[in-house]
Amino acid sequence: MRTPAAALISAVVLALAGCTATTPPQEHTSDRVEPLSTVPKPELPVTVRSADGSRVTVSSADRIVPLTGSLNEIVHTLGLGSQVVARDITATFEQAKDLPVVTRAHDVSAEGVLSLKPTLVLADTSTGPAEAVGQIRDAGIPLVVVEPAKSLDDIATRIDSVAAALGVKAAGTELKARTRNRIAAVQKAVPPPARKPRVAFLYLRGTASVYLLGGRDSGAGSLLEAAGAVDAGSGLDKDFTAITSEALAKAAPDAILVMSKGLASVGGVDGLVKIPGVGETPAGMDRRVISIDDGVLLNYGPRTDQVLKSLIEQLYP
Repeated sequence: MRTPAAALISAVVLALAGCTATTPPQEHTSDRVEPLSTVPKPELPVTVRSADGSRVTVSSADRIVPLTGSLNEIVHTLGLGSQVVARDITATFEQAKDLPVVTRAHDVSAEGVLSLKPTLVLADTSTGPAEAVGQIRDAGIPLVVVEPAKSLDDIATRIDSVAAALGVKAAGTELKARTRNRIAAVQKAVPPPARKPRVAFLYLRGTASVYLLGGRDSGAGSLLEAAGAVDAGSGLDKDFTAITSEALAKAAPDAILVMSKGLASVGGVDGLVKIPGVGETPAGMDRRVISIDDGVLLNYGPRTDQVLKSLIEQLYP
């Protein structure tokens, strides 16, 4: 998923790619994707409408280059992982981790992509720079742009778009149903609390003193709602805003949601509660912190049920 907020996060992450976390992150979700049981056979050629308005004809899915980690995850889960020949730096799940890195989301290497002779390139609306995307298209490579997923409701559309471009619509229908059913099953574990807990999503990169509070469009709101919680930052106009004692006092979270590497970068929970304002919140005083893997938290894809399960388990211990 790549909302404007996710794009902001991605830009910060990439700028800090060389930073080292001070403590190992705690992992709460499997770093593997689970492909469909039957490997689909692409029915090609197909002509699909790209999210940028163009119509693209795909004749082969033999060499696929997804330019974001979440798109790579969907391709692998649809069962075509063996035909993926490269990855974005954010595709860190086990099946993709040894693939060559040709892009860092907003720093696509057109030369690196073209050197792999892809038959299909998948991007989303935040992929850039535009010059690199144009260079790939000018080389005659079919490039399909997919809309980002902003919430749980967008997962099915995103899977449909990728499956259509790959010529495996039936597999897309199967994956949508599996994902929907798994999310629904996980939601049954949400207890009926007397009061919905308030959860603040914080984006942290302590090595660069980046401390942000997620707002209405941070990308976390849909997950929190599905977990029976209230997004404590939903009243903020911006996707993200710098953490201040005043903003945290107003948010008054009962729990804090963070990415695992972000938590590690500030020295774990001990370091988190030392950030001005955090220790004075109900969450800080109770040391109630929910940590989810960076690579899946905001992806809104086939592993979102795992993210939601982890969120619920940590929110309602």
